[in-house]
Amino acid sequence: MMNDENILVRALEPEDLEYLYKWENDMDLWEVSDTLTPFSHFTLKKYIENSHQDIYETKQLRLMITDKENNTPVGLIDLYDFDPYHQRAGLGIMIHDMENRKKGYARSAIKLMLDYCFETLGLHQVYSSVPSCNIASLKLFQSMGFAQTGYRKQWLKRGAEWEDVIYFQLLASDWNQ
Repeated sequence: MMNDENILVRALEPEDLEYLYKWENDMDLWEVSDTLTPFSHFTLKKYIENSHQDIYETKQLRLMITDKENNTPVGLIDLYDFDPYHQRAGLGIMIHDMENRKKGYARSAIKLMLDYCFETLGLHQVYSSVPSCNIASLKLFQSMGFAQTGYRKQWLKRGAEWEDVIYFQLLASDWNQ
């Protein structure tokens, strides 16, 4: 469990099932999460039951972001493609409801996760990919010291349109927050 004055970043709990069900089945998010089919309650319940497995086994870690004041889940933060040999991992974040955005939850969660990545896991770098239309996320990653290191044209299909993706990296030596 990691926390600051505003949020708590914690392991998934059985009572998170309905939040996961709502968020994972939000078709607006499927384009960036490589999802094409809905998740059942059963599948998500099993996922939560197995979420205690070690990051060195599963190569991923998903944590719940909770508002500390009212103890309400507001989003998820993920480490994925964890590679202990090359000491790197991908970072994804989602604050679901619009009324919870622009409150500093994402910044706080990313800071806590980066501290965990660099201080506890001993990673050399963390990377992320952001759709080019997500201006808020682009500004957030840049403001936290991530450097834009790549650009993939027409990488995500959104209906009949295509969207570019911007890649970011943060080296441990550049993390000074």
